[in-house]
Amino acid sequence: MNSKLVIIPTYNEKENIENIIRAVLDLNLDFHVIIIDDGSPDGTGSIVKQLKTEFPESLFLIEREGKSGLGTAYIAGFKWGLQNGYDYIFEMDADFSHNPADLPRLYSACANDGADVAIGSRYVSGVNVVNWPIGRVLMSYCASKYVRIVTGMKIADTTAGFKCYRAKVLETIDLDNIKFKGYGFQIEMKFTASKCGFKLKEVPIIFINRELGVSKMNSGIFGEAFLGVIKLKFASWFKKYPQKN
Repeated sequence: MNSKLVIIPTYNEKENIENIIRAVLDLNLDFHVIIIDDGSPDGTGSIVKQLKTEFPESLFLIEREGKSGLGTAYIAGFKWGLQNGYDYIFEMDADFSHNPADLPRLYSACANDGADVAIGSRYVSGVNVVNWPIGRVLMSYCASKYVRIVTGMKIADTTAGFKCYRAKVLETIDLDNIKFKGYGFQIEMKFTASKCGFKLKEVPIIFINRELGVSKMNSGIFGEAFLGVIKLKFASWFKKYPQKN
């Protein structure tokens, strides 16, 4: 069984989906890809189905009705990956803001350097973001600082969404009890993994803003994260987290 699964959630990514799939599979390092498509009306799912005939052993698709949130998409992918025996499970965007060429570095951080969760970090070695408006860079950077202060996590990029998990992390975390649905999901997963005793390691990456398609970011996403982090920290005082074996 292949040990490495890359989960890519999609909604209206027809401009990017074929290229990102080919970029991952062309690495020739035995990565598999699963697309979690939330009923994209632009035909993203149909493009994936066509590609599945070319990559029947390495490309998979879960189609869901309607937009159910980034967090639930990843959890669906996590559960599928665990059920199918993958040892390393990755999160990755479809729009090339995450460079597929960095996947082997995230894998190596877990497989060779002892990390349980490897985080593709925009801020661990300065501010490595390309083609974002300065206001968005400041918002993202300050949001990560805020989360770090509130939660106590020793992570520079607390909101990062480019990650590699050892399977044992996802087996230990109660995935059905993860509350956040939007980008706050990324914070909650890191915080929960750290509270369970797992080792988190940041791997510096360069984040490049999408060139094609439309961003799904909005103010509500940041609102969920801002208020949710306080609730997350408060709830942790009364919660017992399962510990890694």
